[in-house]
Amino acid sequence: MALDERKKKILWAVVQDYIATAEPVGSRTIARKYNLGISPATIRNEMADLDELGYLEQPYTSAGRIPSQEGYRYYVDHLMQPETPGEEEKKLINANYQAKVKSISEVIERTGQLLSQLTSYAALVSAPRSAPGAILHVQLVALEPGKAMVLVVTEPERVHTRFIDLPENISSADLETISGVLNAKIKGHKLSEIKITLVRELYLELLRHKAVVEHILELVEDSENAEDGKIYLGGVINVLNQPEFRSAEKVKTLLSLLEREELLSNLLAEQEEGIVVRIGDEFKCDIIRGCSMVSAKYMLGGREGTLAVLGPSRMQYARVTGLLEYLTRSLSQVLEKLYK
Repeated sequence: MALDERKKKILWAVVQDYIATAEPVGSRTIARKYNLGISPATIRNEMADLDELGYLEQPYTSAGRIPSQEGYRYYVDHLMQPETPGEEEKKLINANYQAKVKSISEVIERTGQLLSQLTSYAALVSAPRSAPGAILHVQLVALEPGKAMVLVVTEPERVHTRFIDLPENISSADLETISGVLNAKIKGHKLSEIKITLVRELYLELLRHKAVVEHILELVEDSENAEDGKIYLGGVINVLNQPEFRSAEKVKTLLSLLEREELLSNLLAEQEEGIVVRIGDEFKCDIIRGCSMVSAKYMLGGREGTLAVLGPSRMQYARVTGLLEYLTRSLSQVLEKLYK
């Protein structure tokens, strides 16, 4: 439902005050602090209407109001203006990126620490992911009796290796034959393109060496499933210091979430273009309900990573979105220079 200007101003004021204080907000507080030009009685009536419409909640009888999930969503979508970082914050960010670094991963990790420091929430940064590449080369290399190294090269020239035990009586010539057949059959293909009929052909042609072929196909599968989108996590203690996480049960729930890298990776992989704000029940995962996440993409050589801030639903959305906009631009520029 569309809100009139008065209700918008009151909702904005309630959200602003609750974010700042973590205390239910009363009509007198709004009248005193926000100079809306209307009486506390009028504000109280408007707040009651906003409660009925689902934008505010009353945590207990005779208390003031707090924003509901719908209230936060309306605030983020219609009332909030991202806050541009101040000059001191920009200097800190620029100094962080001008310092000498040894690797791209170090820059990414530093960014997570900086984001956590600036927002006082937890920061999550996923390293850029690559699309699965085609197989460029397969090679079996004899090491010593009964041992060999499997080497698989995939686009863009990534090398994956595994050491395997060899069956008895297998020769170097056999290894060359196996390598030759595999290259002839699967070179230039992605794992998703290797159909069951092709696998059957391999087993038929290399029937005597089925165990070795299985090892190689396992490595091919692992090389395509290997995620280079590592998650860097910082500032967990910042979230635990928020009033919403004072109970042991909530702390336990949050920590269990942060320990599940696969779940975090999936959350960050859902990133769309621009700044994305997800609040409470908008997450598919029950564990993260009660939290909010603000996230944005950054780029590295045509690949995408994600910067995100995780905190309570009572988050400083305007400040966080402004910082993320500035940091993602800065990080992308720095990484492109390193990448080149």
